[in-house]
Amino acid sequence: MFQKVRPYMGEYMKYTKRAAVSVTIAVILSVVPYFLLYQIIAPLTEGGSITLGFVLLRVAITALCLAGNAILYVYGLSLSHLSAYNTLKNLRIALQGKLEKQPLGVIRELGNGRIKKVFTDDIETIEILLAHAIPEGIGNLVTPAAVLIAMFFADWKLALLSLAALPIGMLAMGMMFKLGMSRMEAYYAAATRMNNTIIEYINGMEVVKVFNRDGESYERFEHDINSYRDMTLEWYKVCWPWMALYSSILPCVALFTLPIGGWFVLRGWSTLANFVLVLCMSFGIGAPLIKAMSFGGRIPQLNYKIEELERLLDHPPLKSSDRAFEGKNHDIRFEDVHFSYKEDEVIHGIDLEIQEGQMAALVGESGSGKSTLAKLLVHFYDLNGGRITLGGQDIADMRVEELNDQISFVSQEQFLFNTSLYENIRIGKPDATREEVLRAAHLAQCDEFLARFPLGIDTPAGDGGKMLSGGERQRISLARALLKDAPVIVLDEATAFIDPENEEKMNAAISEVIRGKTVLIIAHRLHTVMGADKIVVLDNGRVEAQGTHEELLQRSEVYPRLWAAAQQSIAWEVRA
Repeated sequence: MFQKVRPYMGEYMKYTKRAAVSVTIAVILSVVPYFLLYQIIAPLTEGGSITLGFVLLRVAITALCLAGNAILYVYGLSLSHLSAYNTLKNLRIALQGKLEKQPLGVIRELGNGRIKKVFTDDIETIEILLAHAIPEGIGNLVTPAAVLIAMFFADWKLALLSLAALPIGMLAMGMMFKLGMSRMEAYYAAATRMNNTIIEYINGMEVVKVFNRDGESYERFEHDINSYRDMTLEWYKVCWPWMALYSSILPCVALFTLPIGGWFVLRGWSTLANFVLVLCMSFGIGAPLIKAMSFGGRIPQLNYKIEELERLLDHPPLKSSDRAFEGKNHDIRFEDVHFSYKEDEVIHGIDLEIQEGQMAALVGESGSGKSTLAKLLVHFYDLNGGRITLGGQDIADMRVEELNDQISFVSQEQFLFNTSLYENIRIGKPDATREEVLRAAHLAQCDEFLARFPLGIDTPAGDGGKMLSGGERQRISLARALLKDAPVIVLDEATAFIDPENEEKMNAAISEVIRGKTVLIIAHRLHTVMGADKIVVLDNGRVEAQGTHEELLQRSEVYPRLWAAAQQSIAWEVRA
């Protein structure tokens, strides 16, 4: 188990080793007073006498041992915590780096609740393993083992009696581990469901309230919480009797030594001095054993959580290479592209070419594959067949960072970080000057709503951009893309939330920005893409037709129907 964590410890492994040594010495110091007690009692059992100075010296040494125990224990735990939290940092960074290489679909399938649980709860519990179980577990197990060996040198018969309780305790511990592991997966599945449900319940609160679905939503919320509660209580109910049994028996080393050992002394098989010595030793190892066992019940959980982290990273990463972008130009080609969400193929052998400098529009009914093609171009997913090239180079045959440098992607699902609007825009070009950021905001038609805020562009966006409307978030996102100034631009319903008053200004700004660039637009409003160099009509994941607006009206079966519906929608109005 420790081998799985060790690669993330790096240079901090030495601190964990020092912590284990320090705690071990501290535990040994806690046992020494029992030997000093034996030195005081032994002469009395043999009819001898002791002086006050003899006793005071042992008392002073006991005080020093207890002080040394406290100092070394605290020092050891400070070292182990230094190692533990740096290891957790390394683990989170490594996990984040690997998650970035996963297909976006895999991340979405995991769910926010599960990812949050892994990054915070599951990784945090590994701190117990690193900061406590390793140093304290080693120290509190090594010392009793050494004391038990010393018992055999004193009196092997009494030492065997001290070990007699161990098989019963180990059997109880083994049963607890076995029963606990059998329910571990179901327990964590219930915890994952509960986390996902809580996050979904909170995120969907507005919809729940508006449509008066409190009862139904809360019913599922309550069901998953109760399910987690019942699973946890059932797990503990099964494990608790065995836990109580080994917790009471294992530390009780004198369980058989005291009655049977006393009989041995009466029969003359053991001396009273050795009997007292073994008893003092057994009292000294009880506390360390109890502390060591406090980590025993966590071992199955820690094993499972480390394996859960590894399973999270088992998905094949996005196909890429270490090559830079080496394309001759910025032509885009889809060559016999096939793609499936899980088992259902949604893109069926699409062939499509967009020449450098062209503006191509993807149109079609909902679910026809428009947004999926856009996400495949920016390599959110790997293909099931075929390939996509940029300038003749397969997008899977270059670094993802290189591909991202060539493409600005503005989707209909906007996300703003909880920082200033200025910083949100500057994500598109981290080294941009303030003047460049302000110009991008101006071109994206942000001036009007920025003027409403006292801090202007330095206004905090709030969690997820909650301080802005949907259209305003889209304009901030468009400003990011404008600032990035990549040679290829993908607009996935980028003007979906723009009000009619600003739509004309936005389209004019986009027209200026995309001049001379390769552009792919996904749109439901057909009148916004009438002037595209090429309009591609998608129907159930296939290219039904492509051409200009006029050409498609003549030779496409689907486009005229879409165009007629678009014309009718322009005249729609709400009447009382």
